[in-house]
Order: sequence, then C-alpha cells, then structure tokens
Amino acid sequence: MKAKNLSDVLVYRKAINATNEISALLKRPAFRRDYDLSTQLSRSSSRVAALISEGFGQITDRQTADYYGRARGSAYESHTHLITARGREYIDDEELSKIGGEYIEITKMLTRWINYLQRCNWRQRGQPPDTNPDN
Repeated sequence: MKAKNLSDVLVYRKAINATNEISALLKRPAFRRDYDLSTQLSRSSSRVAALISEGFGQITDRQTADYYGRARGSAYESHTHLITARGREYIDDEELSKIGGEYIEITKMLTRWINYLQRCNWRQRGQPPDTNPDN
C-alpha cells in the first residue's frame, strides 16, 4: 500500500505513540529533578516523529532516506536514554522493555525503509527512476 499522507505511515504512528509514552514518564518527580536526562530524552523522542514527517515531505528517495536515517539515530538515542533512566532507577525493567522495545522496533522499520529507498533512488518520489542515460 502506498502511503498517501503521513497518517498512513505505520512507523510514524508508532513514533508518535512512543513520544507520548515518554512524555508521561517525564512527568515523574525523579525525571523533573534530572533536568539533563529529562531534556535529552524529551528532545530525542520528539525528533523521531518530526524527522519521519520531514522526510515524508522530501522529493527524492535519497533526501527521504537521509531524514529517516536521522530519525533512526534519534530512536537509538532515545533507547539509550531509557537505559540510563533504568540505571538511575527512574523506570523499571518492564517499562524499559516495553518503551525501549518500541524504539528498537522503530529502528528496524526505518532500517528496512532506508534500505529500500537507497536501492530505488528515485529522483522524483512516486515515479520510477529515469533509465535514459542521455538525461
């Protein structure tokens, strides 16, 4: 199925849900006292969906893949911050497994999509590449 708008993109919806779960965690007093970790986790988690959104609006596959690569990096960063939060006992193992697992799933989905876009390398998204060597 071809995504006609951003809400059709499953990985985007998953990123929004994960960001909302992070926002709920950050309301806890322990996170409020740890400004650095709280800010880093908030920023990295919100960047995932934002970068997917920005990539979705790009014209070429190469540009799109670049934004999805950045989104994947932010998802890994968010997962790392969750591991740090677990080490500081701000969240428990179950929360790390659930929310951290969502970010790992997001990275896997983005990796598959990036690989596909790099193979296709269409210059105009939605149109096949120009195979005429004279152009």
